[in-house]
Amino acid sequence: MASTGAQCFARRSALAAAALLCACNGSRDRLLAGLQSTRPEERAVAVKKLAEQNRSEDLVLFTQAAKDPSSLVRAEAISALARSQDARVVDLLGELLGDSDESVQGKAAMALAEIKSEKAKAYLTLQYGRRGRSTRQAIVQALKAANIPGPMAGVVAAESQATWQRNLDALQKGTLPERVGAAEALGKSGRAEAVNRLLPLLKDGQVILAAAAVRGLGYAGDRRAVGPISELLSENFPELREAALDALIQLQEPSALPHLLEVALERSPTSPLAAAAIAALPPSPETAQALCRVATEGAHAEAISAGRELRRRGSCPLEPILERLRQASQLEGGLQALVGLGPAAREALPKALPILAGADAHLRRLALDAVAELGDSSASPAVLKLYEQELKVVQQLRADWVIGELPQVYSPGFDPASRSDQEVAAGRLRQAELLRKVEALDQARAQAAHKQVVSARPPAEVVDDASEDQLRLLAFALRALGALRAEGALATLRSYSDDPSPALRAAALVGATALGPEGIAFAKGGLLDREREVQAAVAQALSERGSEGQAALLEVLPKLPGDAVRFVEALERSGAGEAAIEPLKVLVAEGGPGAVGAARMLGELRAKGAVEALVKYLEDPTGVARREVLVALGRIGDLRALEPMGRELYHDSPEIRAAAAEGLGLFARSAPGEAVAALRGGPHLDALDALKSDYYRRVREAAATALEQVK
Repeated sequence: MASTGAQCFARRSALAAAALLCACNGSRDRLLAGLQSTRPEERAVAVKKLAEQNRSEDLVLFTQAAKDPSSLVRAEAISALARSQDARVVDLLGELLGDSDESVQGKAAMALAEIKSEKAKAYLTLQYGRRGRSTRQAIVQALKAANIPGPMAGVVAAESQATWQRNLDALQKGTLPERVGAAEALGKSGRAEAVNRLLPLLKDGQVILAAAAVRGLGYAGDRRAVGPISELLSENFPELREAALDALIQLQEPSALPHLLEVALERSPTSPLAAAAIAALPPSPETAQALCRVATEGAHAEAISAGRELRRRGSCPLEPILERLRQASQLEGGLQALVGLGPAAREALPKALPILAGADAHLRRLALDAVAELGDSSASPAVLKLYEQELKVVQQLRADWVIGELPQVYSPGFDPASRSDQEVAAGRLRQAELLRKVEALDQARAQAAHKQVVSARPPAEVVDDASEDQLRLLAFALRALGALRAEGALATLRSYSDDPSPALRAAALVGATALGPEGIAFAKGGLLDREREVQAAVAQALSERGSEGQAALLEVLPKLPGDAVRFVEALERSGAGEAAIEPLKVLVAEGGPGAVGAARMLGELRAKGAVEALVKYLEDPTGVARREVLVALGRIGDLRALEPMGRELYHDSPEIRAAAAEGLGLFARSAPGEAVAALRGGPHLDALDALKSDYYRRVREAAATALEQVK
C-alpha cells in the first residue's frame, strides 16, 4: 500500500508540474505575442515581464526592442539589457546614449554604469561632451552610482581635452572656415598655449583668419595681446579693425588708450566702437581726459555718447568748451559737448544762446539741443522766438499747393448723380460694414491678449509736403519748449499730438514729459504710436522722469502689442524702481526678447516675489534670457532657486554653465545663512570644483569665484 501511495503521489506531482509548465508556456506565449502588439504600452509590459524571467535566449528580443519606434519600449529594453549583465550589450547601450529621447539617454547611462566595465565607462566619458544637460547630469549620477571617484571632474577634464584637440587639429589642418572657427574657439579656452598659437596669426594674409585670431585673443583675456592688437588699428581692413576694437573692449587695458583715442577722433565707421572701448576702460584721469576730447572733437554720435558718459562719471573742464564756443570754426564741437554734459555745463548758456539766431540751420539745431539739455528756463524767450519763426517756415511748406478754385462740375463719368441713390447708398453701406468688421476683429484679438490696438496713421507722403529734414529744427524747438517749461508749452505741444510727422510727434511728446503729471499723462499716449521710433523716444523720456514717468510707462507696458524690448531698454538705462517688479514678471513669463532686460532688472531689484516666475522660465530650454535669469536668481538669493541653478552647471552651453556658476557665487553672498548652508552641504560644490577644469576660461573663472564666495 505504501508503494502504491508513493506512486500516486509521484503521478500527481508530475501532473502538477506538467500543468504548471503548460501554464508558464501559455503565459510566455502571450508575452511573446505582446511584443508584436500595435500598442507601445503593451510591448513595453511584455519586455518588462520577459526580463523578469531572466532567460539568456531573450537577449535578442531585448536587442530588437531597443530599436523600437516608441521611447517607452526602448526604455524598458534598456533596463532588460542592463539586467542581463552581458558584455555584448555595451555597444548597443552606447548607441542609445545618443537616442532622440533624453529620458532614454538617461536610462542608457544608468544601464552602462550597472555593467561596470572599462568599455562602458569609456562610452559614458565620451558621450558626456556630446549630450544635453539632463543626459550629462544622468551620466555623472551613473558614474557616481558605479563608485567612480570624482565622476564629474573626470568627464569634464576629458571633454576639455577632446575640445582642445579638436580645435587644435582644425586650426592646423582644417579648411579656411574651420580654421576661423577654431581660432575663436581656442581663444575662448584662455590657455597660454592658445595665445602663443594665435599671436602669429595676426599677420596672416587671410584677413578673415587674422580677425578671428584677434577675437580669440580678446576672449583669452591675456594682456600680452594688447600691444599687437592695438597696432592693428592702423590697418585699412574694416573687419580687422572692428575685431581689434571688440577685443580691446574685452581686455580693458589702459595702455591701449592712445590708439583708441586716435580711432575715436578720426570720424570713421569704426569710431563709435573706439569710443565705446574708451568708455569701457577703468575710470582714471586719463580716461576722463580722453572722453572729454571725444566729446568736443569727435563726430556727433560719439561725442554725445562720450558726453553722457562724462555726465555720469563727472564733468569735463568747462574752459576748453567755452573757448570752442568763442570760435566760429569750432562751434559744433563745443555745442555737442554741451548736449552730452547737460546741466553740469549750465554756465555755458550765455555762449550758446546767440547761436539760436544764427544762419546755419545745423548749428541752430545743435544749439537748441544744448539749451534743452542745460535746462535753464531763462532761455525760454529765445527758444519761443525761434519756434515761432520756424513754424511760419513749415506752414509755408505745408500750404495747399492747389491755389486756384477747384472745379465745380464733375468730368464725364464721375458724377455721382449718374447713379441711383440706392446704388450709392448700398456701396457706402457695404464699405462701412467691411471696415467695421475689420476693426471689430482687431479689437477682439487685442482684448483677448489684454493688449491695446495701435491706431494707424496715413503715410506722411500722402498728407505732408515737408520732409523730415525740413521739420527737424521745428522738432528741436518743440522739445526745448517742454524741457525749459516755457509758458503755454503744454498747449503748444498738445497741438502736435496728431501731426503726420513722426519727428514732430516725438519731439512734442518727449518735451511734454518734463511738464509734470499733466504732461506725462499726455505723453503716455505716444507709447502706442504707430512709429517705433516715436514709441522708443517717449519710453526713454518717461523712464528718465523718475517714479511718475516710470509709473506711466509701467501702466502701458503689459498692454503693448508686439515685443517690448525698446521699453525695457529704456527702463534699464534709467534704473527701474520696485513698482516695476510686477510688469517685469509678466514680461519674463511671456518670454521673448523683452525677458532679457526684465530678468536683469528683477535681479538688480532683489525681487523675491519674482523667484517663482524666474525658476519657471528655466523650464523652457529655448529661452533667450537663460543666462540673465540665472544671474538674477543668484542676486535674489532665495533657497527655492538653489536646485534649478545647480542643474544648469551641467548645461552643454558654456555661457549657461558660466552664468550658473556666477549665479551660485552671487547666491553665496546674498542668501541668508540657512540657504548658504544648504549650498555648502549640497552636491553643487563638487560640480563647481569639477568646472575648474572646464575648457572655457569664463566657466573656470566663474566656478573658482563661486567656490571662493561659498568658503
